[in-house]
Amino acid sequence: MVSVEQVKLNFGGFDLFKGFSFKVNPRDRIGLTGKNGAGKSTLLKMISGYLSPNEGSIVVPKDTIIGYLPQTMILNDTQTVYEEARLAFKELLKIEKKINKLNEEMATRTDYETDSYHDLIQRSTDLTDHFNLIGGHNYEADIEQTLVGLGFKRSDFNRQTTEFSGGWRMRIELAKLLLRKPDVFLLDEPTNHLDIESIQWLEDFLKNYNGAIILVSHDRAFLDNITTRTIEISLGQIYDYKANYSKYVELRAERREQQIAAYRNQQKTIQDTEDFINRFRYQATKAVQVQSRIKQLEKIDRIEIDEEDNSRLNLRFPPAPHSGKIIVEAKSVSKSYGELEVLKNIDLYIEKGEKIAFVGKNGEGKTTLARIIMDELEHTGKMKIGHNVKIGYFAQNQADLLDADKTVLETIDHVAVGDVRTKIRDILGAFMFSGDEVDKKVKVLSGGERTRLSMMRLMLEPVNFLVMDEPTNHLDMRSKEILKQALIDFTGTILLVSHDREFLDGLVNCVYEFRNKKIKHHPGGIYEFIRDRKIESLKELEQKQNTSKPASSKKESVSNNELSFEEKKEINKSIKKAEKQIGDLEADIAKLEKQIEKMDKQLANPQNADESLFSEYEKVKRTLEQTMYEWEISIEQFEEWQNKKTW
Repeated sequence: MVSVEQVKLNFGGFDLFKGFSFKVNPRDRIGLTGKNGAGKSTLLKMISGYLSPNEGSIVVPKDTIIGYLPQTMILNDTQTVYEEARLAFKELLKIEKKINKLNEEMATRTDYETDSYHDLIQRSTDLTDHFNLIGGHNYEADIEQTLVGLGFKRSDFNRQTTEFSGGWRMRIELAKLLLRKPDVFLLDEPTNHLDIESIQWLEDFLKNYNGAIILVSHDRAFLDNITTRTIEISLGQIYDYKANYSKYVELRAERREQQIAAYRNQQKTIQDTEDFINRFRYQATKAVQVQSRIKQLEKIDRIEIDEEDNSRLNLRFPPAPHSGKIIVEAKSVSKSYGELEVLKNIDLYIEKGEKIAFVGKNGEGKTTLARIIMDELEHTGKMKIGHNVKIGYFAQNQADLLDADKTVLETIDHVAVGDVRTKIRDILGAFMFSGDEVDKKVKVLSGGERTRLSMMRLMLEPVNFLVMDEPTNHLDMRSKEILKQALIDFTGTILLVSHDREFLDGLVNCVYEFRNKKIKHHPGGIYEFIRDRKIESLKELEQKQNTSKPASSKKESVSNNELSFEEKKEINKSIKKAEKQIGDLEADIAKLEKQIEKMDKQLANPQNADESLFSEYEKVKRTLEQTMYEWEISIEQFEEWQNKKTW
């Protein structure tokens, strides 16, 4: 599908890619891995056509559609969420516009018997057939399903994109990309702006997707759940493994051990052979054996050990100064942005030594509460910070707050004080900035390098309470593991806002879930929370189903009797409409299932197994999936109206 052939790339005298090749096959699930700055994002840019190699080529077949989601992009803010998502169907909407124009023309003309009128009908029919064939009648359901899956509420659909944060606007771009259904997905850190529920939805979407996927992510659980192939970029070369990330780590370690063992055995053989040659080189009686050994030595295919990038983050937080038992005490804290209420009567109590996580959908107030703790936002209610508590804060956009025109060295030199100033270069080296790298401008650093630089600034002063909002965004796997261990070893208190399940696992001992302007305390780790949350969701579903039964309490009866005749009439009308829609959809489902059953029999005969039949079969299956989805939505709407009809 895509062929990368002997690609070389040079940046200012530095060889980023030294000449490597690989192929992307249909249905491949590839995870790109490597340390920050290894070239993962650069390789995606090259495959997408935004960047060209100095040597070699990237071959993409003419009809192959590439869908590329970069880490950062220029966002368009002129439409509603729904209108922006519809742009994914540009071609389909053009066809729809043509059909409408033809239908309008037919409605105004009266020359029904002319050839031109019949030609008009034929063109309209052909376009309509093509429109239906490419899923024209399902695209609105696709948009709804995708936006809801990525965390948008249906009430958000008609809101202007300008009303949303950068993270939510990135979700809109992701939605547009998913809706385009390209042949090859190129996704660069797609989970950076997603919450846990949306990540799980995206996992399911990508696992069942028919195209190929090349994915850059530092979310280990996300990679393991999706990928079946891992390509490591290291020191300008690639290493290709037919395994997900966790298995790749094992195979890579085994491969290197085997390589080292084989190298040592070969070196011993070479040394023994050279010793024999040197010992008997000038003895006539051994001349034949010596010549034989010399030829044997020349024929040896020398084993080379892959060069390994041993650069790593050296991260250890300074010992936490002593503090009181109470770190944070909040009572009845509320926060609104204009008419939008985000937090309502929040009570929070954090004790010394706790390591807690804030989780929940984006927009539920996690970062807002963190900023209230930091005294960055006005609020109502009481927020008290404990005795001698010294806070170190890593904001979600911390890396973006750096001065882009300063060098790495100037950035640290600007904030360093006292004895630290004499150790700046040593500290920079510990954070993998050595030699000429300290003179790089911040604006040319990768996302991970900027995050490391921001982390370094955080550690210049000892603190006993770390508040970190998405600290793992852009960090490579090794740096994330080192940060996690450093936080485990940290003797102070930690508050983490994060969606990274693997990072939080084994690190936090309690979870606060943000939902519906409130917070709920869940003792235990992140996977215990996810398990309990699923059980809770099932109970909520059961309660919802139970509420569909006629109400029996006197209070409910009074309330229901207060409904006006017009309101009751409207509810009955909506119920009948929903019943009809359900009936129509069930008829469509039955028809599609029969069609699939018929095609199954055709495909069972090898003589019928041509490409057009397979293509049609897949389209019918997709239509069935969409119709089933519409049926589920209609059932939900029917139940909602039934709940209102309790008289």
